[in-house]
Amino acid sequence: MLQILQFKTAQERLYACIGLALMLIGLFGIIPDALAHGVTVGDKGYIQETFGVHPIPFIYLGAKHMMTGYDHLLFLLGVIFFLYRLKDVTIYVTLFAVGHIVTLLSGVLMEISISAYIIDAIIGFSVVYKALDNMGAYQRWFGFQPNTKAATFIFGLIHGFGLATKILDYELSPDGLLANLIFFNIGVELGQILALAVILIAITFWRKSGNFLHHAYKANVFMMMLGFLLMFYQITGYFVQ
Repeated sequence: MLQILQFKTAQERLYACIGLALMLIGLFGIIPDALAHGVTVGDKGYIQETFGVHPIPFIYLGAKHMMTGYDHLLFLLGVIFFLYRLKDVTIYVTLFAVGHIVTLLSGVLMEISISAYIIDAIIGFSVVYKALDNMGAYQRWFGFQPNTKAATFIFGLIHGFGLATKILDYELSPDGLLANLIFFNIGVELGQILALAVILIAITFWRKSGNFLHHAYKANVFMMMLGFLLMFYQITGYFVQ
């Protein structure tokens, strides 16, 4: 762990200071509730008042959730950070999506209720885990590389529980519940494809610029700090709620 904290340049120390400041902000609850993982207040009202099957609105809500789900996108960025072949990107994103779908559907239909703060703290940890993985930390610390595909699927399960917990709190009508959840998942996958397209285009240009590998470590350090911010914010929320 000490190796991660030993920054050689002023720029790396700046990243560390920014990350520490963000974590302190999250720790003391200064970040507004708008940053919390889940569904917006307006969407919450719509969900609670909806009866019957509504394909287009729920597809829209699913796509919106993924496109604005900073925690999901941060984790996916970490997953594809060093993936250069579209085949590999497809495999990993599919594993994440399958895990997300399984727990979202089962969590809502079986009414598995877990504290949203705990789930979201684990989601923050997933970002930290993947950033450390990208930095080769586990090979240095423990002498082996954890199975990246298994980790992606497992964290996909956790991410799915995050939204399932929120939907349960909103008491979605049982009338058309399964169909609406399926349409919501379709929207999530469409949103994920659109978001990934943007991320892949941006990271491809970055790789072609010639300084990708030079800054890759710093980028993952910053990603790790954002993950810690998410964790501390949710843990703080759990104790002060």
